[in-house]
Amino acid sequence: MGSLNTAPQPVAGDIATQRLLPRETPLPMAPSDLAKNRVPDRVPAAVAPAMAWRRGLILLSTAALTGAGGYEMYRVLEVGGVTVLEAMVLALFLVLLAWVAFSFASALAGFFVLLAHRPDAVNAELPSIASRTAMLLPTYNEDPHRLTARLHAIIDSLEATSHGELFDWYVLSDSTDPDIWVAEEKALLALRRAVGIPRLYYRHRADNTARKAGNISEWITRFGAVYDFMIVLDADSLMSGQTIVRLVRAMEINPTAGLVQTLPMIVNARSLFSRVQQFAGRLYGPMIAAGVAWWHGSEGNYWGHNAIIRVKAFAEAAALPQLRGRKPFGGHILSHDFVEAALMRRAGWGIYMLPTLSGSYEEVPPSLLDFAARDRRWCQGNLQHLAVVPARGLHWVSRLHFMVGIGAYLTAPLWLLFLLLGMLISLQARFVRPEYFPKGFSLFPTWPAQDPVLAIWVFGATMGLLLLPKLLSLVLLWTRRSVRRQFGGALRVSAGVIAEIVVSALMAPVMMIFQSIAVVEILAGRDAGWQTQRRDDGTVERRELYRKYGIPTLCGVAMAASAYAVSLPLLLWMSPVILGLVFAVPIGALTASPACGKLFGTPEEREAPAVLRRANELSAGAEIGIKPALVELREDAALLAFHLAQLPPARAVRPDMIDANLAVGRAKIDASDSFEQAAAHLSPREVFATLNDGSALSTVLRKR
Repeated sequence: MGSLNTAPQPVAGDIATQRLLPRETPLPMAPSDLAKNRVPDRVPAAVAPAMAWRRGLILLSTAALTGAGGYEMYRVLEVGGVTVLEAMVLALFLVLLAWVAFSFASALAGFFVLLAHRPDAVNAELPSIASRTAMLLPTYNEDPHRLTARLHAIIDSLEATSHGELFDWYVLSDSTDPDIWVAEEKALLALRRAVGIPRLYYRHRADNTARKAGNISEWITRFGAVYDFMIVLDADSLMSGQTIVRLVRAMEINPTAGLVQTLPMIVNARSLFSRVQQFAGRLYGPMIAAGVAWWHGSEGNYWGHNAIIRVKAFAEAAALPQLRGRKPFGGHILSHDFVEAALMRRAGWGIYMLPTLSGSYEEVPPSLLDFAARDRRWCQGNLQHLAVVPARGLHWVSRLHFMVGIGAYLTAPLWLLFLLLGMLISLQARFVRPEYFPKGFSLFPTWPAQDPVLAIWVFGATMGLLLLPKLLSLVLLWTRRSVRRQFGGALRVSAGVIAEIVVSALMAPVMMIFQSIAVVEILAGRDAGWQTQRRDDGTVERRELYRKYGIPTLCGVAMAASAYAVSLPLLLWMSPVILGLVFAVPIGALTASPACGKLFGTPEEREAPAVLRRANELSAGAEIGIKPALVELREDAALLAFHLAQLPPARAVRPDMIDANLAVGRAKIDASDSFEQAAAHLSPREVFATLNDGSALSTVLRKR
């Protein structure tokens, strides 16, 4: 473990003129080779003896439920013989039912785990720790005022534990918006003065290679050698100081642990969409997390934030290679967290989850469209894992994580295909004259028929597997008086579950269409890019509503017309899917609008934790507009000095390193008669390049 005297020290001098980085302590990282097995050079993390039968129970339960459901579905279709279309429906049903059954079995395990768990038996005393930990906050074009408000709250909470001197804080900026970049520096300068600790650092990358994964790797190769652990936050992350200390202690007592993941709870939801997600995550999330932790053991997963990582383990095992081929499947790995966890486990480090550790929070996109935009990037990242699954030496549970992540998106087009095939069979039976005596020898005619009564039972059983975990979460809440009160009482939370099921059922068909489109686009070679996530209210303009929800609406109209052409009962049978699609525009507008009330209330809403309350207070007092970067620096001499101090040392320029944006920007600056004229003609990329060059920046700011 590191010691206090090895902590990096900031450069001395006035805060406005010093570079907010410690002395570099490099730790090498070499990209992993997926084609070569990595033999652990230490005793691997132990696998609990109970894991074999736990995992066997989950897989056997999945197989049994799938087999039973598949047999019943075969009985539905085999009346009169199974046609080619019906065989395709049966095959799709087996795949989709296996997916549902696997999730159900894991959630059921979580139900019994939490049923036996006694929250009051948890030791409330804060443990002692001795390790040095770096708190890393990567950011990319985020609102700097809200960002620093949350960071301020975390720092205050951790300092209150009396262990604050063991933690250093790094804001690692990859921002490409010049106005946000300068606003970040201004906010960081103010935050550092407000918290009064010298261990708050800031680094901006001009070239954000490999995105977030590259951001973290760059920090490790420059500063990671003196730290035992790092806690990676997201831009919307919030963690209490006690939770952070407990995470460090969990790593200290388990020297083979490479990573420990928390279960972040959603907070600060304002729109109907985000409030439904917040309620569902708070009520159902703990049971689901307890289930996966029960059978994952030391082969857990990583969600990219709100987790503590052993720096040595990450540096030696988790450096990501570039995938072969062109985007979207080739290049830098987007969903890096799954791969990093799998590579660390391959090297012998344990990956764990603490599902009952509270005090970890995050936010959620405010509308279905914002959620779909983020989901599109995740879809591409998860489909990239098709190239990682065959990597040599991976634990089979790590491969399973990849397959589950891939399946989360491939099931959407499979569900759509399942529905379309069912519609096609119905249309065929209605409009195509059946061939009762097909070619070849046949003693009896072939009747195109299904068993409608048994079909209802199969449908009901499938829906039961989907809905029962939600009802089991409700049962858990009923058994605990304190938690029941935190949610506002059994009656209110029960009404919330019913409303959540209805709202989610209306939104699910739209997400099915969005995810199906995403899969098709990715398979066609379209890259998702890297967009900034919107974190304010979910208000969507009417034009965007019609444009984005147009395809789901047309799909709903086509399904409705096809079902009605067959029969009114079929239309009623398909109505749960059709309603969500036909009314996609009003549903999208309604769920994106602000929503208040107590129906979807959570414990954090009724009585906000101290760190959340502090973050919201600071955020409310930090609603400051962002000025143009050049104007801000021209008006604030201290900020200009601070900005110039943060720039890396100038490097010798070679012909192959000429920055075209800087060259054009310099030409525009030289041709301008005034500052206002130069600022008006510089593009955002040229301003960004100018901000990275001290000479060009000084030239433009000196103009009158």
